[in-house]
Amino acid sequence: MAIEKEAFRGGDIQPSVELTNMVMVTDETTGRVLVQERVKSWKGLSFPGGHVEPGESFVDSAVREIKEETGLDVFNLKPCGVIHWAHNRNFNRYIVFLYKTSDFSGELLGETDEGRVFWIAPDELKNSRLSSNFEKYIPMFMNDDFSEAFGSWNEDDPQIIVYK
Repeated sequence: MAIEKEAFRGGDIQPSVELTNMVMVTDETTGRVLVQERVKSWKGLSFPGGHVEPGESFVDSAVREIKEETGLDVFNLKPCGVIHWAHNRNFNRYIVFLYKTSDFSGELLGETDEGRVFWIAPDELKNSRLSSNFEKYIPMFMNDDFSEAFGSWNEDDPQIIVYK
């Protein structure tokens, strides 16, 4: 690992940073949360979200992604923290800004090219086929004690995440 860090410090490695978002939308009348059954990438159930576009704020990107993927307009997003994945060989970063809200309007699309969207009871998530590592994101939405989850990863070793 020391050789890899020296290459990074010397400028031989130019790490990339990918910025994304995810939103837990809760229907207060039923207690259910909105999930997306992803079919294109990151297959399985997760909360909707996507990439931050150049020149776009994190909150604006979350509002846009929810509209595109679900048809709903969301308001009053509350930050839930950040999931921060750091590749421990090439030093690339994958950062997910997490939000939650129960303020929304509009008609649920049901399905887009990204996948089907529907409401589910939060306790049903543990028995569902989730997107890879999504179970590691859930505590950030459900527990206000955390502000960051940091994970070190590579393609060969198990992914470990620490909540802070």
